[in-house]
Amino acid sequence: NLVLCSEGIPQTVATLGLETFLDEAGCKLAFYLHRVSRGVSLSTTCLLSGFQTIKLCPSISRWMDLHIRSPKCIVFCCFLCWVLHFMVNIPIAMYVTGPRNSKNMSMEKVYRYYCSLSTPGRLLFSVMAVLYTFTDGLCLALMVWTSGSMVLVLHRHKQRVQHIRSSRLSPRTSHETRATHTILILVSMFVSFHALAAILSYWITQLQNPSQWLRSISVLVASGFPT
Repeated sequence: NLVLCSEGIPQTVATLGLETFLDEAGCKLAFYLHRVSRGVSLSTTCLLSGFQTIKLCPSISRWMDLHIRSPKCIVFCCFLCWVLHFMVNIPIAMYVTGPRNSKNMSMEKVYRYYCSLSTPGRLLFSVMAVLYTFTDGLCLALMVWTSGSMVLVLHRHKQRVQHIRSSRLSPRTSHETRATHTILILVSMFVSFHALAAILSYWITQLQNPSQWLRSISVLVASGFPT
């Protein structure tokens, strides 16, 4: 909800051509909340998949301490995600400014049509790009690994109980098959939306004056998985 509100509402108002309602502080807050909520959404989805894998896979559960699946551990991990993304996104909020009327946009990238994102130094930009790419890539890799582990466990379990179900002559789809389809749909949407959004965001930062349709598509794709 925070991802959609911090990104969708200002973007919709701008697209409709309504009067700008965000000043510099509002632009900083909207941009900062969007980055934080996006990162938390990414991390907590991976946490959910990770805890499900630990619970489902006997080989992992044997060497993992049992209390890691307790609600206290889950709450602590979610809290840690919030703190991490609050800290990581502080530098990027410093470069967001309010509406600019100047036509000279050579040193700035227009963001959300009315908020401007000043270009940081080359070194700082490289560090931030590596940091964000690493965190996003790590989350995507963990999501693929945990989902693949669950699908493999479900497939093996289905093979083990196949002779029991074949004796019952049940035409219904097995629970393992339905769970596998759900997992594959989730991870496919997760990876596709976030990977495409990252590519479009990088493309926009490399253009001096990105077109309106490119920015709109980028916002639409970034809002796809939270929706």
